[in-house]
Amino acid sequence: MARDFNVTYITLDGYVELEKYRFLYFVIMFTVYILIICSNFTIVCLIWIHKNLHEPMYIFIAALLVNSVLYSTVLYPKCLIDFLSETQIVAYPTCLFQLYMFYTLGSSEYILLSVMAYDRYVSICKPLQYTTIMTKHSVSMLVSVSWLLPSFQLVGPTIISAYEKLCSFTFRGIFCNNSIFKLHCVPSALLSIYGIILMLNFILFPLIFILFSYTKIFIITYHSSREVRKKAAETCLPHLLVLINYSLFCAYDVLIVRVESNIPKTAHLIMTLQMFLYHPLFNPIIYGLKMTEISKHLKRLFCPAKRNQFKSINS
Repeated sequence: MARDFNVTYITLDGYVELEKYRFLYFVIMFTVYILIICSNFTIVCLIWIHKNLHEPMYIFIAALLVNSVLYSTVLYPKCLIDFLSETQIVAYPTCLFQLYMFYTLGSSEYILLSVMAYDRYVSICKPLQYTTIMTKHSVSMLVSVSWLLPSFQLVGPTIISAYEKLCSFTFRGIFCNNSIFKLHCVPSALLSIYGIILMLNFILFPLIFILFSYTKIFIITYHSSREVRKKAAETCLPHLLVLINYSLFCAYDVLIVRVESNIPKTAHLIMTLQMFLYHPLFNPIIYGLKMTEISKHLKRLFCPAKRNQFKSINS
């Protein structure tokens, strides 16, 4: 334990052979971080620039991609600093702030996926009412709630954690997640209750709502024309792929607390790095390849021949 001006420091003990591979770690993580920022913001800028993408579905996609960049920014800069530092430590208040932001943005992603499922449900199952339900005001409100609701609900457990006494100051990880609660001298019943409530609010209930929405969509499209089924598949499949990928990530984060001590340190690091490297890049790749309108604009942006062909058609 190191103390300076009454600040408690936590040692991050999740790295493997850092002195030997620190520059390799740094180059890989820095490159991926730049790719995450560029890939996500490229699609966000395309949605912002092109008026035919100013629809609720694409606005929700843009919000989801911005959320991915913010999520990465909570994790990557601290890890990049740790790679080049002699000691990998973090002040406990900073650790709690990282934990707060990590789960706030993680919860926001699930709510945004729920909002996107609702948007697809209204579009496919209630097409005549779509424009009256998904107005600019309702879209803005849904996006705002997706970010504000988790930020308010996660304040409580973060404050409780700040007042918990620590009996251990070495954390088996490379960033602060719910495993930090293992450092507390006495397990908090209040934190456990909070954790169950938050899991219900931000994982289980949204997941049930998403499954209900897509079940209704499947039933409606099953009895519709082939064209309707094709359109539904084009817009719903990317959301379902992102949902499955993110659900696996959430399951890992929840289960790792239970089995962390049984996992070798190297395997633990590799699994954690998968979350860093894989998840934030998955969303822009899926939406860039699978969403037809976004894919068209990407081809025009990166393929001059496509762009010139598009201009000649318009002229």
